[in-house]
Amino acid sequence: EQFDNCQNRNPHDPHSVVLFTSCARATREFNSICKPCDYFTPFFVKMVRKLKFHEQKLLKKVDFFNWKETNNLNEVKVMRKYNVQKREDYTTYNKLSRNIRELAGKIAEIDARHPFRTEMNALLLEKLYVMGLIATKWDLENASKLSASSFCRRRLPVVLLRSKMAENISQATQLIEHGHVRVGAEVVKDPAFLVPRTLEDFVTWVDGSAIRKHVLEYNDMRDDFEL
Repeated sequence: EQFDNCQNRNPHDPHSVVLFTSCARATREFNSICKPCDYFTPFFVKMVRKLKFHEQKLLKKVDFFNWKETNNLNEVKVMRKYNVQKREDYTTYNKLSRNIRELAGKIAEIDARHPFRTEMNALLLEKLYVMGLIATKWDLENASKLSASSFCRRRLPVVLLRSKMAENISQATQLIEHGHVRVGAEVVKDPAFLVPRTLEDFVTWVDGSAIRKHVLEYNDMRDDFEL
Protein backbone atom coordinates (compact mmCIF):
# COMPACT_ATOMS: atom_id res chain seq x y z
CA GLU A 1 0.00 0.00 0.00
CA GLN A 2 2.87 2.35 0.78
CA PHE A 3 4.47 1.61 -2.60
CA ASP A 4 1.17 2.41 -4.34
CA ASN A 5 1.02 5.68 -2.46
CA CYS A 6 4.58 6.42 -3.51
CA GLN A 7 3.73 6.00 -7.16
CA ASN A 8 0.75 8.33 -6.84
CA ARG A 9 2.62 10.88 -4.75
CA ASN A 10 2.25 14.64 -5.09
CA PRO A 11 5.67 16.35 -5.34
CA HIS A 12 4.28 19.47 -3.62
CA ASP A 13 2.99 17.51 -0.62
CA PRO A 14 5.62 17.27 2.19
CA HIS A 15 4.06 14.10 3.60
CA SER A 16 4.27 12.27 0.27
CA VAL A 17 7.92 13.34 -0.16
CA VAL A 18 8.83 11.85 3.23
CA LEU A 19 6.90 8.67 2.42
CA PHE A 20 8.67 8.30 -0.93
CA THR A 21 12.07 8.76 0.73
CA SER A 22 11.34 6.05 3.30
CA CYS A 23 10.13 3.64 0.60
CA ALA A 24 13.23 4.19 -1.49
CA ARG A 25 15.47 3.64 1.53
CA ALA A 26 13.64 0.40 2.39
CA THR A 27 14.03 -0.85 -1.18
CA ARG A 28 17.79 -0.20 -1.19
CA GLU A 29 18.22 -2.00 2.13
CA PHE A 30 16.25 -5.02 0.88
CA ASN A 31 18.34 -5.27 -2.30
CA SER A 32 21.59 -5.01 -0.36
CA ILE A 33 20.62 -7.71 2.13
CA CYS A 34 18.80 -10.16 -0.17
CA LYS A 35 19.55 -10.12 -3.88
CA PRO A 36 16.82 -11.32 -6.27
CA CYS A 37 18.85 -14.34 -7.37
CA ASP A 38 19.53 -15.35 -3.76
CA TYR A 39 15.89 -14.93 -2.90
CA PHE A 40 14.29 -16.92 -5.74
CA THR A 41 16.89 -19.66 -6.26
CA PRO A 42 16.01 -21.78 -3.16
CA PHE A 43 12.35 -21.76 -4.24
CA PHE A 44 13.11 -23.33 -7.63
CA VAL A 45 15.58 -25.76 -6.12
CA LYS A 46 12.86 -27.10 -3.87
CA MET A 47 10.30 -27.32 -6.69
CA VAL A 48 12.42 -29.04 -9.37
CA ARG A 49 14.54 -32.02 -8.41
CA LYS A 50 17.35 -33.47 -10.43
CA LEU A 51 16.18 -35.90 -13.09
CA LYS A 52 17.09 -39.54 -12.71
CA PHE A 53 19.02 -41.44 -15.34
CA HIS A 54 16.03 -43.21 -16.91
CA GLU A 55 14.06 -39.95 -16.94
CA GLN A 56 16.81 -38.22 -18.87
CA LYS A 57 16.90 -41.09 -21.35
CA LEU A 58 13.15 -40.83 -21.88
CA LEU A 59 13.27 -37.09 -22.41
CA LYS A 60 15.83 -37.54 -25.16
CA LYS A 61 13.27 -39.57 -27.13
CA VAL A 62 10.46 -37.05 -26.74
CA ASP A 63 10.03 -34.35 -29.33
CA PHE A 64 8.12 -31.44 -27.82
CA PHE A 65 7.93 -29.53 -31.10
CA ASN A 66 6.74 -32.06 -33.69
CA TRP A 67 3.66 -34.02 -32.68
CA LYS A 68 2.08 -36.80 -34.70
CA GLU A 69 -1.14 -35.71 -36.35
CA THR A 70 -4.23 -37.88 -36.01
CA ASN A 71 -5.52 -38.40 -39.54
CA ASN A 72 -9.02 -39.60 -38.67
CA LEU A 73 -10.82 -37.94 -41.57
CA ASN A 74 -11.70 -41.27 -43.17
CA GLU A 75 -12.89 -42.59 -39.82
CA VAL A 76 -15.27 -39.66 -39.35
CA LYS A 77 -16.61 -40.01 -42.89
CA VAL A 78 -17.31 -43.74 -42.49
CA MET A 79 -18.94 -43.31 -39.08
CA ARG A 80 -21.15 -40.53 -40.41
CA LYS A 81 -22.07 -42.41 -43.58
CA TYR A 82 -23.16 -45.58 -41.78
CA ASN A 83 -24.30 -43.82 -38.59
CA VAL A 84 -21.88 -45.70 -36.34
CA GLN A 85 -22.65 -44.24 -32.93
CA LYS A 86 -19.80 -45.80 -30.96
CA ARG A 87 -16.21 -45.28 -31.95
CA GLU A 88 -15.33 -48.60 -30.29
CA ASP A 89 -17.38 -50.39 -32.96
CA TYR A 90 -15.42 -48.76 -35.76
CA THR A 91 -12.15 -49.60 -34.00
CA THR A 92 -13.24 -53.24 -33.73
CA TYR A 93 -14.17 -53.37 -37.43
CA ASN A 94 -10.86 -51.83 -38.38
CA LYS A 95 -8.92 -54.31 -36.27
CA LEU A 96 -10.84 -57.30 -37.63
CA SER A 97 -10.37 -56.21 -41.23
CA ARG A 98 -6.64 -55.74 -40.66
CA ASN A 99 -6.35 -59.23 -39.17
CA ILE A 100 -8.23 -60.73 -42.11
CA ARG A 101 -5.99 -58.93 -44.60
CA GLU A 102 -2.90 -60.20 -42.81
CA LEU A 103 -4.30 -63.74 -42.80
CA ALA A 104 -5.07 -63.52 -46.51
CA GLY A 105 -1.54 -62.30 -47.15
CA LYS A 106 -0.05 -65.24 -45.25
CA ILE A 107 -2.22 -67.69 -47.18
CA ALA A 108 -1.13 -66.09 -50.45
CA GLU A 109 2.52 -66.67 -49.54
CA ILE A 110 2.01 -70.44 -49.44
CA ASP A 111 2.73 -72.44 -52.56
CA ALA A 112 -0.33 -72.49 -54.81
CA ARG A 113 0.00 -76.24 -55.37
CA HIS A 114 0.06 -77.04 -51.67
CA PRO A 115 -3.19 -78.66 -50.42
CA PHE A 116 -3.06 -76.70 -47.16
CA ARG A 117 -3.38 -73.42 -49.04
CA THR A 118 -6.37 -74.70 -50.98
CA GLU A 119 -8.09 -75.78 -47.78
CA MET A 120 -7.41 -72.56 -45.86
CA ASN A 121 -8.35 -70.45 -48.87
CA ALA A 122 -11.72 -72.19 -49.17
CA LEU A 123 -12.45 -71.93 -45.44
CA LEU A 124 -11.63 -68.23 -45.24
CA LEU A 125 -13.58 -67.24 -48.33
CA GLU A 126 -16.57 -69.34 -47.33
CA LYS A 127 -16.70 -67.72 -43.91
CA LEU A 128 -16.43 -64.21 -45.31
CA TYR A 129 -19.04 -64.92 -47.97
CA VAL A 130 -21.55 -66.27 -45.44
CA MET A 131 -21.04 -63.17 -43.31
CA GLY A 132 -21.68 -61.04 -46.38
CA LEU A 133 -18.32 -59.29 -46.27
CA ILE A 134 -17.32 -60.26 -49.82
CA ALA A 135 -19.37 -60.56 -53.00
CA THR A 136 -17.88 -63.82 -54.30
CA LYS A 137 -15.95 -66.66 -52.72
CA TRP A 138 -13.69 -67.57 -55.61
CA ASP A 139 -10.89 -65.05 -55.33
CA LEU A 140 -8.57 -64.46 -52.37
CA GLU A 141 -8.04 -60.91 -53.60
CA ASN A 142 -11.47 -60.01 -52.18
CA ALA A 143 -10.27 -60.84 -48.67
CA SER A 144 -7.16 -58.68 -49.08
CA LYS A 145 -9.36 -55.66 -49.93
CA LEU A 146 -11.51 -55.95 -46.80
CA SER A 147 -11.98 -52.77 -44.77
CA ALA A 148 -14.01 -51.43 -41.86
CA SER A 149 -16.68 -50.29 -44.32
CA SER A 150 -17.29 -53.93 -45.24
CA PHE A 151 -18.41 -54.61 -41.68
CA CYS A 152 -20.42 -51.38 -41.54
CA ARG A 153 -22.41 -52.48 -44.60
CA ARG A 154 -23.57 -55.56 -42.69
CA ARG A 155 -25.05 -53.56 -39.82
CA LEU A 156 -28.79 -53.89 -39.32
CA PRO A 157 -29.65 -50.22 -40.12
CA VAL A 158 -27.84 -50.48 -43.46
CA VAL A 159 -29.71 -53.69 -44.28
CA LEU A 160 -33.01 -51.96 -43.46
CA LEU A 161 -32.12 -49.07 -45.72
CA ARG A 162 -31.09 -51.41 -48.52
CA SER A 163 -34.39 -53.29 -48.14
CA LYS A 164 -36.38 -50.02 -48.50
CA MET A 165 -37.74 -50.37 -44.97
CA ALA A 166 -36.49 -46.91 -43.95
CA GLU A 167 -35.93 -43.60 -45.69
CA ASN A 168 -32.48 -42.91 -44.27
CA ILE A 169 -29.89 -44.46 -42.00
CA SER A 170 -30.85 -42.33 -38.99
CA GLN A 171 -34.49 -43.37 -39.20
CA ALA A 172 -33.46 -47.02 -39.51
CA THR A 173 -31.34 -46.74 -36.37
CA GLN A 174 -34.21 -45.13 -34.49
CA LEU A 175 -36.66 -47.86 -35.53
CA ILE A 176 -34.27 -50.54 -34.32
CA GLU A 177 -33.70 -48.86 -30.97
CA HIS A 178 -37.46 -48.56 -30.45
CA GLY A 179 -37.93 -52.29 -30.95
CA HIS A 180 -39.80 -52.31 -34.27
CA VAL A 181 -37.47 -54.76 -36.04
CA ARG A 182 -36.84 -58.44 -35.58
CA VAL A 183 -34.37 -60.77 -37.24
CA GLY A 184 -35.95 -64.18 -37.47
CA ALA A 185 -37.79 -64.74 -34.21
CA GLU A 186 -35.60 -62.43 -32.11
CA VAL A 187 -36.29 -58.73 -31.57
CA VAL A 188 -33.05 -56.81 -32.11
CA LYS A 189 -32.57 -53.40 -30.48
CA ASP A 190 -28.84 -53.07 -31.10
CA PRO A 191 -27.96 -51.12 -34.27
CA ALA A 192 -24.51 -52.74 -34.26
CA PHE A 193 -26.01 -56.17 -35.00
CA LEU A 194 -24.26 -57.66 -38.03
CA VAL A 195 -26.68 -59.44 -40.36
CA PRO A 196 -25.19 -62.47 -42.12
CA ARG A 197 -26.19 -63.33 -45.65
CA THR A 198 -28.42 -66.20 -44.48
CA LEU A 199 -30.60 -63.90 -42.34
CA GLU A 200 -31.14 -61.06 -44.79
CA ASP A 201 -34.52 -62.44 -45.88
CA PHE A 202 -35.71 -62.76 -42.28
CA VAL A 203 -35.41 -59.08 -41.35
CA THR A 204 -38.95 -57.84 -40.84
CA TRP A 205 -41.20 -55.86 -38.52
CA VAL A 206 -42.31 -57.03 -35.11
CA ASP A 207 -45.81 -58.52 -35.11
CA GLY A 208 -47.21 -55.89 -32.75
CA SER A 209 -45.48 -52.97 -34.42
CA ALA A 210 -47.63 -50.08 -35.61
CA ILE A 211 -45.45 -49.77 -38.71
CA ARG A 212 -46.30 -53.32 -39.72
CA LYS A 213 -50.01 -52.54 -39.39
CA HIS A 214 -49.66 -49.45 -41.57
CA VAL A 215 -47.74 -51.42 -44.20
CA LEU A 216 -50.40 -54.15 -44.28
CA GLU A 217 -53.19 -51.59 -44.55
CA TYR A 218 -51.40 -49.79 -47.36
CA ASN A 219 -50.97 -53.03 -49.29
CA ASP A 220 -54.54 -54.08 -48.43
CA MET A 221 -53.21 -57.25 -46.81
CA ARG A 222 -54.32 -56.76 -43.23
CA ASP A 223 -56.44 -59.58 -41.85
CA ASP A 224 -59.85 -58.62 -40.46
CA PHE A 225 -59.25 -60.98 -37.55
CA GLU A 226 -56.54 -58.65 -36.25
CA LEU A 227 -59.02 -55.78 -36.02
